[in-house]
Amino acid sequence: MALVDKRTNHGDKIRTNPPDWSALIPVLPGDGPRSRELYAALRRLIETGALAAGAKLPTTRDLAQRFSLSRSAAVACFETLISEGFAVARVGAGTFVAPDVPHLPTTLVKPRPPEIDAATSLPCGLGVAVSDPRTLDMFRILLSRHLIRPGPEHFRYGDPRGGLPLRTAIANYLRTARGVRCDAGQIVLTSGTQQGLDFLVRAALSPGDAVWIENPCYPMAHAVLAGSGARIFGVPVDAEGLDPEIGESLCPKARAAYVTPSHQYPLGVTMTMRRRLALLDWARRNDAWIIEDDYDSEFRYAGPPLTSLQGMDGSGRVAYLGTFSKILFPGLRIGYVVVPETLLDAVMAVRARSDRFPSTLAEGALTDLLNEGHFAAHLRRVRRRVQAARDVLVAGLEAHCGDALEVTVPEQGLHLMATLKEAGPDTAIVEAAKAAGVGARALSSMFIGGAPRQGLVLGFSGFSDEELTAATVRLGGVVRQQAR
Repeated sequence: MALVDKRTNHGDKIRTNPPDWSALIPVLPGDGPRSRELYAALRRLIETGALAAGAKLPTTRDLAQRFSLSRSAAVACFETLISEGFAVARVGAGTFVAPDVPHLPTTLVKPRPPEIDAATSLPCGLGVAVSDPRTLDMFRILLSRHLIRPGPEHFRYGDPRGGLPLRTAIANYLRTARGVRCDAGQIVLTSGTQQGLDFLVRAALSPGDAVWIENPCYPMAHAVLAGSGARIFGVPVDAEGLDPEIGESLCPKARAAYVTPSHQYPLGVTMTMRRRLALLDWARRNDAWIIEDDYDSEFRYAGPPLTSLQGMDGSGRVAYLGTFSKILFPGLRIGYVVVPETLLDAVMAVRARSDRFPSTLAEGALTDLLNEGHFAAHLRRVRRRVQAARDVLVAGLEAHCGDALEVTVPEQGLHLMATLKEAGPDTAIVEAAKAAGVGARALSSMFIGGAPRQGLVLGFSGFSDEELTAATVRLGGVVRQQAR
């Protein structure tokens, strides 16, 4: 350790140790460049005022010895501090903390509470996919197949629409399963329905444009439209779906309409053929766009899936949104939009100034999953499992909540509606249910103006029979307590 000369009152020299810098500088981690670690430690002491302006820094030889550094690493640390204005070197005197260095606040910042992980959804919560071991094993095999010899598409910027093989496979699937009229050139891959809707809204609408949306509505769709500056008109939904006649009375010249015709969110109704034809006629007459969110269309338990609204459109006014999040798993982050030809260039312009092109990592594996028949087999398996889960939830609600809730058994989708038999704040029930470990959403929060209906939206996908049954027991206690 270096020594410092001092003098006593009688003029005699004595040699003493300099300040103990090791008490101020923590042990340096060994997983990064050592000079950078030392630099960060010294800079932190200077910025917080632990080392005052004008204070002399230890020599590079001393620092190298104390922290087992090379002399060159310590010299590099000092050079960085000097070049950035945190220290000054004086010939023959040493290195000192620079004057007028701004200090950081030393008060502790209160830590934020941990964020809730969406993967830990409460029973009866929404947005949980079925984990199918056979599909996951197959997907892992297919993914490994493509990663062992990665193709050139991973190492260059690609088509902003996404890889052609996957878009072709999706187009083939949609034509067969949903009656969609499209080819691969119209399909744009996205990270999910939300991004696809955002692309369409930014491409087709301008701030101030009027838009129809179902009432009650999907809250995230409402958020996208509101964020775009659109004037939103909530069009009532009844047993036949959105009513275009009422929509025309509210705003006949709306620029677009957002609908979930196959399985309306949140009420779960299917738009009738009469309403579909009326909606298509309105869009044709007014040169308006229809954004069809084919929500949960793959999960139909009575009869074949209905043909998409887009498949009935003869004027090119319908954009079709789909996703693999619910069918496979949300972590895949792959959805798609079938874009009308006249809107494609505008959508591509939006993509170009946002994320350029979609991820290619899982495209090959998903393409094989579709083309080799694994996806169809997966869908058959999970459809049976989800239908069985629906029946378990319905039985539990009828047994434990039947005196307070009127349950509508859905023929499609991954959630059901339970209406309160006595008017009451469904929002209070949802909060109490959450505290009891039950996931639910308040129906009233999804209405746009007017007198909202009171009810609970409950999911049944992705939970075991035991979890669903136990949840209905707890929910029964909650609704009875709230009724008192």
